[in-house]
Amino acid sequence: MRPAPKTWIKAAGAVTASAALVMPLTATPAGAASAAAQLNGSWAPFDRCPVDAPAMLATDGDVDVPLCVTSTSPNGTIKLGNVTATTGATNLQFGVVQHPAEGTYTVVPPAAGSIVSGKTTIPGGLLGIMCPSNIPVVTAVCGQITNATLNKVTATVESAGTPTEFSLVAGISSGPIVKLPVRIRLENPLLGSNCYIGSSSNPVLLRPGNLSAPNFNAFRFNGDGTENPDEGSMIQIALSGAAQGDSQFSVPKASGCGLGGILSWAIDLKVGLPAAAGSNSLVLNDAKTYTAGLTAPGLSVPNAGKELAGSWHSAVK
Repeated sequence: MRPAPKTWIKAAGAVTASAALVMPLTATPAGAASAAAQLNGSWAPFDRCPVDAPAMLATDGDVDVPLCVTSTSPNGTIKLGNVTATTGATNLQFGVVQHPAEGTYTVVPPAAGSIVSGKTTIPGGLLGIMCPSNIPVVTAVCGQITNATLNKVTATVESAGTPTEFSLVAGISSGPIVKLPVRIRLENPLLGSNCYIGSSSNPVLLRPGNLSAPNFNAFRFNGDGTENPDEGSMIQIALSGAAQGDSQFSVPKASGCGLGGILSWAIDLKVGLPAAAGSNSLVLNDAKTYTAGLTAPGLSVPNAGKELAGSWHSAVK
């Protein structure tokens, strides 16, 4: 393990780690720097960092310092009320504007949302989360479930607002690392295309933190992503081998499920929504989290944000 260069630690306000955050969220990235790109070398994990966002470009390297953060997990579990499902591979990415003098951070999400993941299949499908029922309208829908296609329900957690309350310190210790507003989309032919648990106005608020201590590593690299352990203008901080999660979030009712939302209440009844804090949980296994920034941002004043963006673009394959 190579130690973080003192010049970067001093100039960036002792940034020694990033948040190890992942959850089953999905988005379709769009825009130049927010779209997934193939990047060279040490830049490879940061394929959706919003380096071209105005807030990132405006950072000077003194009052404001730009960073890129990304975190992935291969699998995990999520429990909402009475339903537990296994998550697939997940990825969380965003930019961070660090304010060293205040000791605070502002999250800058990609234009299309911070999180991307595969869909989670709900055990038991629609039969499991809504049927049987003695209510006529629900019974009629249950009677239509004649094959696996009509029964299968997938859940995808989507960004429902800008993340806030980011903490670099929590990334290497304990406590909530960031507050993430999300909504969970349920997909099934009989539920329609607008069935959600939570919404932009009433989201699920996840505050994931470390469930185990991560391994720490740091190394320098050139702006184009190639290795340069001694004189690289960029630095990457890597955290690995940790699990993250949250068991203190509440989950609101479903909405928009079925024609005119007529099936939302049936899902609420079977799943147990709304579900108070303590009855829900999220666990992400084997998270790998990376932060990248200028090794000595103070030497790039007043153009730190522009230099970070230029380096990112120079690494695009």
